Amino acid sequence: QVHLVESGGGLVQAGGSLRLSCAASGRTVSSGAMGWFRQAPGKEREFVTAIKGSGGRTYYADSMKGRFTISRDDAKNTVYLQMSVLKPEDTAVYYCAASTSYIGGNSPANFDSWGQGTQVTVSS
Repeated sequence: QVHLVESGGGLVQAGGSLRLSCAASGRTVSSGAMGWFRQAPGKEREFVTAIKGSGGRTYYADSMKGRFTISRDDAKNTVYLQMSVLKPEDTAVYYCAASTSYIGGNSPANFDSWGQGTQVTVSS
């Protein structure tokens, strides 16, 4: 019943910025937790960041700290991923995810709903 739709991906030069959006239906983004993952060709899905509905505590993978920021707009029921100082190694399909029982950590198993993904390509 929960439906997540990512948008905002595209091609950007190294050092540039991009903002991804995740529009949710069937679940409010202020409940449970919302997160972002990414998956590059030939690699496993990688945790990027998450935000808890209660209190808004955020979590970031070490490689994304200081460059990526997660936020949400409750009125629009939308979660955002602001990406800055992008690097070629950031190239991947980025997925939005929702969790009803997130307590921290980087495992995709902590999330029970997923969007279709949006491609981000960073050129050198």
